Amino acid sequence: MQKTISIIGSGFSALSASCYLAQAGYKVSIFEKNDTAGGRARQLIKDGFTFDIGPSWYWMPDIFEKFFNDFGKSTSDYYQLDKLSPAYKIFFSDEIITIGDHMDQICEEFERIEVGSSKPLRKFIARAQEHYDIAINKVVLKPGISPFELVTKETITRVDRFFKTISSEVRKNFKNPKLISTLEFPVLFLGAKPNQTPSFYSFMNFADFGLGTWHPKGGMYEIIKAMKNLAESLGVKIHTNSNVEKINVDNGNAVGISVNGEVLQSDFVLSGADYHHSETLLDKAYRQYSESYWDKRTFAPSSLLFYVGFNKKLKNVEHHNLFFDTNFETHAEEIYDDPKWPKNPLFYVNFPSVTDKSMAPDGCETGFFLIPIAPGLEDTPELRQQYFDIIINRFEKRINQSVRENILFKESFCVNDFISEYNSYKGNAYGMANTLMQTAFLRPKLKSKKVNGLYFTGQLTVPGPGVPPSLISGKLVAELIKKNEA
Repeated sequence: MQKTISIIGSGFSALSASCYLAQAGYKVSIFEKNDTAGGRARQLIKDGFTFDIGPSWYWMPDIFEKFFNDFGKSTSDYYQLDKLSPAYKIFFSDEIITIGDHMDQICEEFERIEVGSSKPLRKFIARAQEHYDIAINKVVLKPGISPFELVTKETITRVDRFFKTISSEVRKNFKNPKLISTLEFPVLFLGAKPNQTPSFYSFMNFADFGLGTWHPKGGMYEIIKAMKNLAESLGVKIHTNSNVEKINVDNGNAVGISVNGEVLQSDFVLSGADYHHSETLLDKAYRQYSESYWDKRTFAPSSLLFYVGFNKKLKNVEHHNLFFDTNFETHAEEIYDDPKWPKNPLFYVNFPSVTDKSMAPDGCETGFFLIPIAPGLEDTPELRQQYFDIIINRFEKRINQSVRENILFKESFCVNDFISEYNSYKGNAYGMANTLMQTAFLRPKLKSKKVNGLYFTGQLTVPGPGVPPSLISGKLVAELIKKNEA
């Protein structure tokens, strides 16, 4: 008899796991509460404008390629991938740094800002590449069961890099504050402050400068469509508008789920939904982690997002734009140390229509604005408007043009939406941060300690936040299920 698995949620990690499990011969069904697959990676289409609601950066193209290769496919079987040139722009109060699409260009830009800085940059990125190779081929592919997973001949000789921070490493080699911010920015994808992130995670800098920034034509949702297509071709059944209300346990064994009031039986249950929320679907006796445990974790930020349609093409912008024209450290403190709405927020703007005409009507621009904020903050329409006014004023000033009167519409998404749409703990956007004490085996487990046949995947478990780690998380949990439940 074919063993059955019910999967809660349809984000990157859940879709990844579903493909590996179906390939291994399990009968897999996915249950998604929203009306489309993709979890946080959904799409908004309005008046001819196409927005990625969630992730908008395509880094680590090798991870996506490896995923599809595992099924005898390639990314090119599903979507067209273009390398962005330049990768992105960083707007400071008095200067713009442009990150090109290869190291020679980036070194030239560093030299322009600080003479002599290209030499330490090349050394820093070479070390980051070492870390990337170790992380992706050794550390990240472990299921987070034991501390000994981190012990390899490569990590033993670099153990100090788990105890030093990105911030100390960068500041040791670079003095210019703009270059420091440029090199500290990529670890924000890991959800923690640079001075709390182990220097080993400089592999994100290699992902940035070494591997480049890419764009799937049509947007990030093309990856979800590709994974859904692959999953269904392997026999996975995907049910949307299917809200899971309970994980059913009998005598310590997961026996299925309750969906939209109906009890559905299965041999195993895997949740790709928010980990904290998933545990609330269990009776208290079967929960592994207390409310105080979750409250003490360091969570990645939430976000205030705006999806804006402009009726003209904008000047002086790239596909990806970072606005670091205020104090980086102050904003980080307002997210992690003293959580509150930031006084002068940094923000990010994505204009996919700069490089991909399919994402906006002719002569128009699709704009996605993001302010990182602390999870759990008060979220009101008035606050959203207040912060839109703050960033649009600064945006106009930095790009030296008026755009406010060219806005056709704007939609917003913030803490309350992350909670209502994704059952996200405190409305976080990116899961649990990768600090030293929340790395590998110190993260919430892929396998329940209290319920046989119950597993978890996604940004709150191993290996951590981000799209490529989510693909890997799905693979890790599928391998664990195959090993334990054969």
